[in-house]
Amino acid sequence: MRQHYARVTDARAVPRPICGLRAVEIRESIKAGDAAASGAMEAMRLFRLADRVIEETAQDLPDALAHAYRHRIRPLCLCKEPGLAMYIAQVGDQHIVKRMPLSGSEHDTACPSYDPPDELSGLGVLMGSAIQVDPESGLSALKVGFSLTKVGARATAVAGANSPDSVAGDTKKLSLRSLLHYLWHQAELTAWMSRWAGKRHWWNIRWHLLEAARQMMVKGGMLSDVLFVPEPFRASDAAAIEQRRAVALAPALPPRSGPRKLMVLVGEVKEILPARTGHRLIIKHMPGFPFMLDEELQRRLRARFENELMLWSADEASHLMAIATFGLTSTGLAVIEEMALMVVSENWIPYDSVYEKKLVDSLAKLNARSVKGLRYSLLAERPSAAAILQRQPRPLALYIVPPTVDRHYEEALEELIASRPDVDAWTWRVSDGEMPPLMNR
Repeated sequence: MRQHYARVTDARAVPRPICGLRAVEIRESIKAGDAAASGAMEAMRLFRLADRVIEETAQDLPDALAHAYRHRIRPLCLCKEPGLAMYIAQVGDQHIVKRMPLSGSEHDTACPSYDPPDELSGLGVLMGSAIQVDPESGLSALKVGFSLTKVGARATAVAGANSPDSVAGDTKKLSLRSLLHYLWHQAELTAWMSRWAGKRHWWNIRWHLLEAARQMMVKGGMLSDVLFVPEPFRASDAAAIEQRRAVALAPALPPRSGPRKLMVLVGEVKEILPARTGHRLIIKHMPGFPFMLDEELQRRLRARFENELMLWSADEASHLMAIATFGLTSTGLAVIEEMALMVVSENWIPYDSVYEKKLVDSLAKLNARSVKGLRYSLLAERPSAAAILQRQPRPLALYIVPPTVDRHYEEALEELIASRPDVDAWTWRVSDGEMPPLMNR
């Protein structure tokens, strides 16, 4: 299993050999509508490393990537000629080929590195302002609207509490929830296809989130240095896990003087329970380590994220994700300062309504790869693609029109669809009744 992750970017799919097809033959077969070749391209990629072309299933790829990483050789993805620049990320002793930020829509729509155009989601308005990407290093510099330091002891903030949307309409800074959306997207956790069923678990969710955070900078430092994602709990390894957690959380301990440093938690909510004073947030995989919320923060959290809490309660298989800034008291108690929530499906795909949940569940049954759209900073009256279906010869943007929209929303939707003539459109107007079929276009 260790060797597998050294070779393959996507830890959720097992690659298959492609029977000796060359890159150009695969591309031509896909253009001709060859379904088998399309599946082959989904399962593997070809890279150019200097003067060598290598399959991602090659036995010596780990050594080749390590050599290229040391010598600053940039891989090229050969889904298109003459090749698209990629970068190599090092995670421990493993080397992984990743697409360059902002380049996903340039890849062939059958390539695993393809990503929907930013304009179709809330990500487009953030690029260049709240999110600034260095094209050479691939690092994203993030401007955030929350603090990673704290003066005083009282916590009352709820992410986006003063805006009409769960993520503030500010396109110059990321709210906590916007950051969670960007992490989820960059970790490629918004992508899904039916053959991944049963293969996505917390250990690889965590792995992808931490790897994505290593490519992000916040307030002059690496996000990975302040991000805490709990490792899977095993009773047989409890003492060692607690020791590693203590080391990881040490930066959140209060200094003798000056502001306290805060860390960022991303974890799955198990429950929120009343305490003698305030409430306790219980995160899965962290038994015996509660995060404390004061009464005002808990009250505002339940009011602000009422929809997310109701969606989570309505489906036993769904997960409720929390992102929060927190610090430690001198006694080692974790205290939440600011917090936001996101509900995800059984397959860890985010959704915001029962309509999106129905779409996500339908997409989960398809063999074709889909990518869930996220709203980030977009206000409710601004349309965006709920998902993209990665199909040949053109991707299909999926739009859900809520039953309460007005004429301005409809006009904005028409403009959005017209702005991407290279992408087909599917529209479900909820007020018209049942969801249209997905695969009849």
